[in-house]
Amino acid sequence: MSEALLTGTGIETFYGKIQALRGIDFEVHKGEIATLIGSNGAGKSTLMMTIFGTPRARAGKIMFDGQDITALPTHQIARMGIAQSPEGRRIFPRMTVLENLQMGATVNDMKFFDEDVANVYRLFPILEQRSGQRAGTLSGGEQQMLAIGRALMARPKLLLLDEPSLGLAPIIVRSIFAAIKELNETRGLTVFLVEQNAFHALKLAHRAYVMVNGKITMSGTGKELLARPEVRAAYLEGGH
Repeated sequence: MSEALLTGTGIETFYGKIQALRGIDFEVHKGEIATLIGSNGAGKSTLMMTIFGTPRARAGKIMFDGQDITALPTHQIARMGIAQSPEGRRIFPRMTVLENLQMGATVNDMKFFDEDVANVYRLFPILEQRSGQRAGTLSGGEQQMLAIGRALMARPKLLLLDEPSLGLAPIIVRSIFAAIKELNETRGLTVFLVEQNAFHALKLAHRAYVMVNGKITMSGTGKELLARPEVRAAYLEGGH
């Protein structure tokens, strides 16, 4: 049994007086893909951002690789080996593809830059063709690939992916999920994935959680949750 790389216990997060997360417990083990599914507004992105230190958990504890990161600032969390590809991609639109990748590499002082860029281009060949192009002129799918590539440039132990399939055509969604699977299988990268596309996410996941109104209501393997009628009814009907 692999050991837990990331755990959250009793996490409570607020926006002002509004409570967004209500006593969340979760774990992500080394070398696995864990996924969190739920409808829009359930609190999934808030959990991702809380792990990364903005906003801070008001109660509970987040442990990463044996260390308590609950109160650490975001830049320190990044240096410990967590990288995030946020919802909405948030690339630098005026910078080129290559410059965006350089921004991702600043966490490790550019030591492995050439090797890491080559790996990103191997994973997403279209980015190599677009390397000198401004990121804002890329298609939505290419921007998503760039956001993931930029996160990978930090050589993370844990990759947080927030809604990587949002707004993308089905053929692009399939290639993004294939890339996530390849990163996990060939590089052993641990991935924590937040997704509204429950079918793809659960098919991929070793461990899965369902979030409703800021609470985890169900957990199990991806296969187990895919098979549960209440999950199918809520998240999968017509949703392939």
